[in-house]
Amino acid sequence: MPITDQTLNRADLVALLDESPAPIEFEGCVFDGEDLSDLTLRDCTFLRCSAAETSFRRAKLDNTRWLGCKARSIDFGAAHLTDARFKDSDFNNSSWARAKLASSMFEGVKLTGAVFTGISALGLEFSDSLLVGADMRGFSFRKQRLVKLDFSGADLSGCDFREVVFEGGSLREAHLVDARFDGADLREVELGTLKIRTAPIFKRATISYAQAALLANDLGILVA
Repeated sequence: MPITDQTLNRADLVALLDESPAPIEFEGCVFDGEDLSDLTLRDCTFLRCSAAETSFRRAKLDNTRWLGCKARSIDFGAAHLTDARFKDSDFNNSSWARAKLASSMFEGVKLTGAVFTGISALGLEFSDSLLVGADMRGFSFRKQRLVKLDFSGADLSGCDFREVVFEGGSLREAHLVDARFDGADLREVELGTLKIRTAPIFKRATISYAQAALLANDLGILVA
C-alpha cells in the first residue's frame, strides 16, 4: 500500500496502520518532529521521506527499508531494527542507543555524530558511510571488511577491530583507548599522524611502508 507526498502525524499513522494490515510504502512523506514511539511498522518502506527530530523510540521497525531519507537527529533509542536496511540517507546526529540492529545494513549513509552505545549488533554491517564523531564505544567489528568508513574523530574506545580489513576510510583523530587491532590490515585506511604514544594500539596489525615512515618520522628516524 503506497502513501505518497503526505505530511503525517502520529494520529494519521495510527489510522493508516489500523486500515492496512499489509506493509506500507511511504514515498516522499514528512514525519518531522513527531512522536512515533512504540508503533509497529515492521516491513514498511520509507522512500525519500523526511523524519528530522522524529522519535521512533521502542518502535517495532524490523525489516524496514530507508532509502534516500533525510532524518537528522532522529531517535531510534531501544527500537527493534533487526534486518533493517539504510541506504543513501542522512541520519546525522541520530540516536540508536540500546537499539536492536542485528543483521542490519548501512550503505552510503551519513551518520556524523550518531550514538550507537549499548546496541545489539550481531551481523550489523556498514559500508561507504560517514561516522565522523560518532559514539561507537565497545562496538565489535571483528573479522569484518570495512569499506570506505570515515571514523574521523569518532569515539571508538574499547572497539574490537581484530582481523579487520580496512578498504579506504579514515581513523584520523579517532579515540582508540583500549581498542584492539590484532591481525588487522590497516594499509588502506588513513591513520593521520602516527604518534609513538598511540603506536602500541596497532601492535600485531599490518601497516604500509608510508604509515611506518610517519611513525619513524615521529622518532626522528629518516626513511630512505
